[in-house]
Amino acid sequence: MVAAIAQRPAMRLLLRQWGERQWLRPLDVAFADFLWREVPDASPWLILAAALASHQLGRGHACLDLAATLAAPGQALSLPPGGDEGPAGVDPALRPEAVLAGLSLADWQGALAHPLLVAGGSGTTPLVLAAGRLYLRRYWQCEQDVRAAIERRLRASPQLQAALPVTAMRTTLAALFPPVAGERVDWQKLACALAAGSGFSIITGGPGSGKTTTVLRLVALLQALALTDTAGGQPARPLRIRLAAPTGKAAARLSAAIASALASLSLAGVAHAEAVRAAIPDRVGTLHRLLGGRPETRRFRHHAGNPLAVDLLVIDEASMVDLEMMAAVFAALPETARLVLLGDRDQLASVEAGAVFGQLCRRAGDGHYRPATCDWLTAVSGERIEPTLVDPGGSALDQAVVMLRHSHRFAAASGIGRLAAVVNAGDTQLLAELWRQPPADLAFCALPGDDARRFSELVVDGGPPPAGGHAAAGSGYRHYLQLMRAQQPAGTATAAALANWARAVLAAHGEFQVLCAPRLGAWGVAGLNQRIADALHAAGLIRATHGWYPGRPVLVTRNEYSLGLMNGDIGVTLELPGSAAGESILRVAFAAGGAREGEGIRWVLPTRLRAVETAYALTVHKAQGSEFAHAALLLPAAPSPILTRELLYTGITRARERLTLATPAGIGLLQEAVRRRVLRASGLLQ
Repeated sequence: MVAAIAQRPAMRLLLRQWGERQWLRPLDVAFADFLWREVPDASPWLILAAALASHQLGRGHACLDLAATLAAPGQALSLPPGGDEGPAGVDPALRPEAVLAGLSLADWQGALAHPLLVAGGSGTTPLVLAAGRLYLRRYWQCEQDVRAAIERRLRASPQLQAALPVTAMRTTLAALFPPVAGERVDWQKLACALAAGSGFSIITGGPGSGKTTTVLRLVALLQALALTDTAGGQPARPLRIRLAAPTGKAAARLSAAIASALASLSLAGVAHAEAVRAAIPDRVGTLHRLLGGRPETRRFRHHAGNPLAVDLLVIDEASMVDLEMMAAVFAALPETARLVLLGDRDQLASVEAGAVFGQLCRRAGDGHYRPATCDWLTAVSGERIEPTLVDPGGSALDQAVVMLRHSHRFAAASGIGRLAAVVNAGDTQLLAELWRQPPADLAFCALPGDDARRFSELVVDGGPPPAGGHAAAGSGYRHYLQLMRAQQPAGTATAAALANWARAVLAAHGEFQVLCAPRLGAWGVAGLNQRIADALHAAGLIRATHGWYPGRPVLVTRNEYSLGLMNGDIGVTLELPGSAAGESILRVAFAAGGAREGEGIRWVLPTRLRAVETAYALTVHKAQGSEFAHAALLLPAAPSPILTRELLYTGITRARERLTLATPAGIGLLQEAVRRRVLRASGLLQ
């Protein structure tokens, strides 16, 4: 096959056939054609590598790992395409295993030696070959920029630690973190201290591990120290602090969590307590808003030449931040500013290329703290790190990463918490035991694709109660739709009354959510949304299944700067009191983050929303950063490359009180998914 395909006409035909079968994206095939038009003498194997490198970006990889591709050629393409639940069923000669059979790594690397297309680093070539990885230049440069920015901040951390007042830090930390009975080590307190003493830090932990609480107290600590500092005879000023998240939904959730935690935060014993409380921000924006995204471009208003006016930037749900966005953040961040990343290392990585957060904290569980780091942390916090987590050979990055190790959301008896832990550990045996005997907050069910009655029961009413459980309020979509009708204001209602009604509907809608894995197919977003709409219409809860109608939830899929909406924002279509002629007025209500009664709603004409999709069903990727009282995770009938341990874990942990996991395939599909890990190609830590 190597000899047969190593001719330009055969390779062009092959790439087009892959494109026709959706194994490659049209963009990948067009990129290959472009390179061949520009450089006609390029080796067919170079063009193949370029097409595959482009394709990897769409699958979340920053580059094409040549050796890994030759070792597992079938993983290089989207086989089968998303939503395709059956075997590919094509000529075996077209499959990548046959195409790459017999090709050696040395020969492939040799074919990439073209000075107009491939360089080993700096230059202007469209491709970069580094350490056996082939990059599109922009992503190689992003990786270099992120690595260099982190290294600069880590090198500055010892000086930052030395400048902090040990006594004041210990006193303030003691006030912010009173002793907790039964806890040997207060990891939230340690995380707070470590982040204060580093220009770059990561706080990772599972659901309910206290990341929000920790960052709130970190902000209080730094503001207390700043307001006490009068060095140079200058009056003390609070730090300029910004909180951000990758999506509008994640930002709204963090805003609510910060506001709730701030109301109950005790600052007794903290210097300048009232000034500290006033200096703690409670609004969270998206990264796009923070950086000043420019419509229809990849550029931002804030960059190295126009940096952010900020002393501390905290990014929540950082696992969702892709490589290119992370590079933009570092470019816009002043060298003197601290950056803190919050997130769960075990969740899905970003949809776009890169898995920056997961790669940076892959060693978090084992600590690897140097003795000097441990001594400093003990001096400022009074906490002692366990000897098993001490490593004299720990890297500089290890000293900036803390993992929170106790979940406050899921109790020891929580089925959701147990299932998440089992999936995360890859334990297929315990998974089968939970399937046979689910706890009260878990429900597993076989859901044949043609069982309309059982499907309707699940999406309309939340399904039957879990074994030993009870029907939770708000289960199923009936709840928010009935509330929408029952509480609809009269025609004389004030703007505040309309806004309060919209907020109640949005809150009710957010209590239950159907989640899925693929976008395409009967078990993907489009197929499920139509089936759910049909079920709700049959139940008399909505009056249409297509177009705009009261009750339709929508997801914004593209930033709409003119409307103040960002990718990931969710709204619900509502019917406002009409004119004297009795005409209805449809508006889509979005949460805008206001805290006072009557505020916090953005009303948008449906016709102004250019990029939205119905949101009865969301992919797990789109739901990341959100949580729901009851989540129903519907999985397809056949295995798929997108069904991975990380996807299951992320979907499971979207549920706060109740989880329903449904699939026509039974436990076997889950076990296979648990065994499959997401390993994204990258050279960030090399």
